[in-house]
Amino acid sequence: MKTVVVIGGGITGLCTMHYLQKQKNEKNLDIRLVLVEKNEFLGGKIHSAFDKGFIIETGADSIVARHKSVMPLVQELGIEDDLVYNGTGISYIYTNNTLHAIPVDSVFGIPTNIESLKSSTLVSPKGKQEALKDLDLPNDHFTKDSSIGDFLEYFLGKELVEKQIAPVLSGVYSGDLYKLTMASTLPYLLDYKEQYGSIIKGFGANREQFQKSADKKFISFKNGLSQLIDRLEETLTDVEIIKGVTTTNVAKQGNQYTCSFNGHDDITADYVVLSTPHSVTSQILKDEAVDQELNTIRNASIIAIYVGFNIPDENLPADGTGYIVSENSDVKCNACTWTSRKWKHTSKSGNLLVRMFYKSTNPLFNKLMNLSEEELTEIALDDIKKSLNLDGEPAAVNITKWNELMPVYGMGHATTVQSLNDQLAEKYPNLILAGCSYYGVGIGNCIQNGEDTAEKIVKQLI
Repeated sequence: MKTVVVIGGGITGLCTMHYLQKQKNEKNLDIRLVLVEKNEFLGGKIHSAFDKGFIIETGADSIVARHKSVMPLVQELGIEDDLVYNGTGISYIYTNNTLHAIPVDSVFGIPTNIESLKSSTLVSPKGKQEALKDLDLPNDHFTKDSSIGDFLEYFLGKELVEKQIAPVLSGVYSGDLYKLTMASTLPYLLDYKEQYGSIIKGFGANREQFQKSADKKFISFKNGLSQLIDRLEETLTDVEIIKGVTTTNVAKQGNQYTCSFNGHDDITADYVVLSTPHSVTSQILKDEAVDQELNTIRNASIIAIYVGFNIPDENLPADGTGYIVSENSDVKCNACTWTSRKWKHTSKSGNLLVRMFYKSTNPLFNKLMNLSEEELTEIALDDIKKSLNLDGEPAAVNITKWNELMPVYGMGHATTVQSLNDQLAEKYPNLILAGCSYYGVGIGNCIQNGEDTAEKIVKQLI
């Protein structure tokens, strides 16, 4: 009998075990499956809390529905009837202490036609005129490994990028656009430029595709995202799940590995999957050569503050779902989601639930991280009052600090991951890296990574 140990019970580790158990049963494999998680609960960054009639997602709040890995898993788990879809509406950018609607015919703030560009209240006439150079200026040096910020600014101009596009994309990818590649963000931008001669025309030609995906683009579940985690745990009947145990070391012993823990006996494994943040992987492996690559992976931090009020969410601007903060504003947050508007199931009474984001790119972030929950609540309430003109005592507050746990894929990320895998294949055969530190931060990416990891192990077993 072969033993497979997965360290890390987040969504990637759980899905690795789900697909290993599935293959074990289908192919009658003689394998022992062990999942080890340091917390007393599974799910990692996915966790739903319940307070005063609100469902509060302390980590990820939704799943991209169109990812190919998502719906098959939902159907396999039998929770399709509990799906809920996001409400759609206008997104805003808060700048100069005013909410400005992001033009409807735009994708990530990028116009899909000239009318969309002209309708923007965020960009000056001069900035709009500069953006038109995209229609005629050819690409003679950019590749998908180029900075997406440099690419967009070259063709669409500095003002449109700074005032309308960067606030949106930086919010999505949690990083500086000038340090992120097109390959790791929107690789089809270069294809549009090459095929249509213009980024704007490329988005225009594919506008219908983006409009369709905007409706029912994101999913959750009636009882929150933890419903997915709970269901996965319920179905892992052939898996030994060990919670509340910290992995201290993984050491190669001949063709096997000795996994050591704090508070649990050692386990000898034939295959080990490290579905842990790269910093934790470094602590477990204790290999200076591997650390050189692991230490180049960057993480960002974020503070998320939910505030629930006994105020109907209809008091918010009509058809809106939230805002992103640009420069020249009087608030300290980076973004605000009107959660009860976007996700009706999160507020049983229809009262207002908002989520405030404070990111590590914020000049005040280091100070904010050291504040008490009471102090952070006062800052969030002040931001809500200034931006939404709402003043009231909160019915519920939930504050989560994700410190250095949000992966940011820099210019050389793909090269780093390939180098890591090459080293491991040579020095640590049958030890596999998995998780969002390497293969994508979205839940869909993590599900796919779990399935791919299981498939890799099964191919070696049969």
